[in-house]
Amino acid sequence: MRTFLLTVALLISATAFAQVPSVTVENAKGEAFNTKSLLDEGTPMIVSFWSTSCKPCIRELDAVYDALPDWLDEVKFRVVAVSTDDSRLLAKAKSFAEGRGWGEEYTLLFDKNQDFMRAMNVSVVPHVFVIDGKGKIVYSHTSYVPGNELELFEAIKKCAK
Repeated sequence: MRTFLLTVALLISATAFAQVPSVTVENAKGEAFNTKSLLDEGTPMIVSFWSTSCKPCIRELDAVYDALPDWLDEVKFRVVAVSTDDSRLLAKAKSFAEGRGWGEEYTLLFDKNQDFMRAMNVSVVPHVFVIDGKGKIVYSHTSYVPGNELELFEAIKKCAK
């Protein structure tokens, strides 16, 4: 039992101090984009891994999108939406995200080989992280129920102080 508790404690602490890895993905313009450059602005961010076939992913990103103008009045941060759709669905994912207006407010990234997904230890979508301005993961959750977006905003406010 003691070994189990120690293992759980180590996993939790490792997640709390994990950083954004350096992986090359594609941006909305089809250009190579290194994920480490997400930290260049030094602002907190929400990083959401999603796919076009994931209804909870879409509901969560839509909920954040709807609340974003009010939230940005309170605190400066960014939202990064990372599609995990493979190369066969890349065009669909891009048009889907643009059609929902996400490209206007979100940084859109396309992880067609799932390299970033693996580097962040994401095994299911939606998987959402809050990352502080220094690149440390301070919060994460999987799945989505209405109201989870409020937890994201609370985590963003805490790390923006």
